[in-house]
Amino acid sequence: MAFTIISLVNLLYNIYFYMILAYILMSWLPNARESFIGELLGKLVEPYLAPFRRFIPPIMGTIDISPIVALYVLRLARYGLVSLILYFV
Repeated sequence: MAFTIISLVNLLYNIYFYMILAYILMSWLPNARESFIGELLGKLVEPYLAPFRRFIPPIMGTIDISPIVALYVLRLARYGLVSLILYFV
C-alpha cells in the first residue's frame, strides 16, 4: 500500500517537474508562451513559481534563477512526503 502511494507521489512529482521545465524552456522561444500549451502551463505552473520570483530577484536584471530554487524545493517536498509516508506506514 505504501509503495503504491509513494509511486503516485513520484509520478506526480515527475509530471510537475517536467511541466515547470517545459515552461522555463518556452521562455527562450519567441511567442511560445502565447500558444495554447504555453498558456495552459502558465496557469498550472505560475502559481507555484510566483512566490519564488517575489523573494529572489533576477541576476543582473535578466537571469532568473528562481525556477531552479523552486525545483529544488519541490524535490525536497517530495522527499519529505515520502519520508512521512514511510514513517506512518
